[in-house]
Amino acid sequence: MIRRLNRYGFANAFEGTETYSENFSRQGLLAMYEFFEQVEYYEDREIDVVAICCEFTEYVSLEDFAEDYGRGYSDIDKRFKYSIEDNTAMIRIPNSEGFIIMNF
Repeated sequence: MIRRLNRYGFANAFEGTETYSENFSRQGLLAMYEFFEQVEYYEDREIDVVAICCEFTEYVSLEDFAEDYGRGYSDIDKRFKYSIEDNTAMIRIPNSEGFIIMNF
């Protein structure tokens, strides 16, 4: 049976798992759902919470990101030479400094 999830059902799929409920904030999950809808990433596919948690990481700030990828990125915007968006897909979380990236 295929069940189409709305944005809240998508978020609840993560929050309902004990192991993966801490990978993304609620706002991050809602932003990721909107991103997937725009690029049709999961159209007619089964949502795999484990795969998404392996492919994507949420960061609360650029400093948080720098702990994993180094300080070579001066900004999350494309205004600078070494922007995150030049290397991977980035999902901005509204009303916060946070963002989600596809790991690279």
